Amino acid sequence: MSLLNTLNLTYPIIQAPMAGATTPELAATVSNFGGLGSLGSGMTAPNVLTSQINTIKSLTNRPFMINLMVLSEQESTTFDTEIPAWLSEYYQENNIEFTLPERPAQSFAEQLQALYDNPVPVASFTFGIISADQVQRLQSLGTRVIGTANHPLEAKAWADIGADAVCVQGVEAGGHRGGWLPQSESDPLGLLTLIGQTRACTDIPLIAAGGIMTGQDIKAVQAAGAELAQMGTAFLTTDQCGINDTYKQALLDASHSRRSSETRLTRLFSGKLARGLSNDYLRDFAQFESADELPPYPQLNAMSKSMRAHASKNMDAEHQSLWAGQGVNLVKQESTLELLKRLIKKL
Repeated sequence: MSLLNTLNLTYPIIQAPMAGATTPELAATVSNFGGLGSLGSGMTAPNVLTSQINTIKSLTNRPFMINLMVLSEQESTTFDTEIPAWLSEYYQENNIEFTLPERPAQSFAEQLQALYDNPVPVASFTFGIISADQVQRLQSLGTRVIGTANHPLEAKAWADIGADAVCVQGVEAGGHRGGWLPQSESDPLGLLTLIGQTRACTDIPLIAAGGIMTGQDIKAVQAAGAELAQMGTAFLTTDQCGINDTYKQALLDASHSRRSSETRLTRLFSGKLARGLSNDYLRDFAQFESADELPPYPQLNAMSKSMRAHASKNMDAEHQSLWAGQGVNLVKQESTLELLKRLIKKL
């Protein structure tokens, strides 16, 4: 059976689960249209997650997806590195009040429990892998399970524990890299290469992500061996997206040559590789990019949060994480429905 049928979709389009950018309204709009809307919930408190799931269920009777970030209890509770001196100095020079939260991230175990207690049609996972028992428990509740991979070995690992599908994320993708094995970092693969190499080692259904902006792009990844396309950057400038106006304008400026559309992979915001538009922060602190200089994810993410919040409040695009994929020059200011209608014209 095709993944389109398994997930009960009309169109082979998944709206990517971008934490901090997706809203229940965005997910429901895409699902009601016949794609798979999703909510990036990796940074969401479990009680808020439950409430958001209920909101989506009230807005659509179609399938939708919740995405969580797989972190160990130690990773989500422990600060064992100091704030970098250069970041501390930035806070002092700009009179930004800085306080560390109690913990660097939400408890993954408690978020997963929320999905057991309030089952959803599809759950996807990034930054790591769950256990076969956890996959089976979700499936026994009627939830389809999708893993994320940047390398064929990661895709095979998800196949081996019984996941329903894997989203293979090419190096072109915006936002955080979803893989966890060292191989995915040492030689990052472009999407078409990744699809081809993954097809050669497992027959699990594939979803393609990374630089997909048009209906023609969707057809290209399907021809390469993926069944569905997961798109993030294209949705960021639509009306239902939850990003702030300054971030949205920076993306639109990149599409109109008012700003460079250059993106880069960086660890400087969060401690984990992610792709975003180049800005002053990335240029000013580029010398600290090397891995051994930086606190790991999610610790640095928690440490840079005050800077990003201050920048957002002050409409400063140069110190926000402007996550975007390599197709950012094709974004348009349009409604979510207009984007979806434009995409399916070419399918």
